[in-house]
Amino acid sequence: MKVILNAGQIDRALGHLTDQIAGSPASRQGGRASSDNGLAIIGIRSRGEILAQRLADRLSQKLSRPVPCGTLDITLYRDDLNAPHGDSQPQVRTTEIGFDINGKIIILVDDVLYTGRSARAAMDALIDLGRPKAIRLAVLVERAGRELPIQADYCGHKAEVGPEQSIQVNLVESDGKDEVLIED
Repeated sequence: MKVILNAGQIDRALGHLTDQIAGSPASRQGGRASSDNGLAIIGIRSRGEILAQRLADRLSQKLSRPVPCGTLDITLYRDDLNAPHGDSQPQVRTTEIGFDINGKIIILVDDVLYTGRSARAAMDALIDLGRPKAIRLAVLVERAGRELPIQADYCGHKAEVGPEQSIQVNLVESDGKDEVLIED
């Protein structure tokens, strides 16, 4: 295993994502955030939700207004749900979005963008919850290997990773330390 991002580099990548989002027209639309308009962050379980909370906190400070944050579980929207990879049942967890997504610009957050399938599942799940004004994708790490025509609007780090390798994101909140690893 090789560390490609340490804690400091992850912090800088999150700062870069914050600056990209705050500088985009999406963050300025609608003026002040209210219940009817504005920017909102939604993280894909599980590490996307942690990154989303960190981004929402940073954006709230940078934009001097609260940026709502929620969590989306995509388990039942995955296209590999019935794939025959074993006997284990998927663990369905809750979606926790305490605000109306209708008319909002949603920044959908995930840890790694690889095939695009998780992002597609998340968009399907969001559309079932309402009609956002727009959905933008923010990822900590982007790598090659897309199977669907999906790309990140905001990217913290682009990784050169072979098709036989995988990326593991560890975060303090769930794993005890911040690091991104390439596994062979």
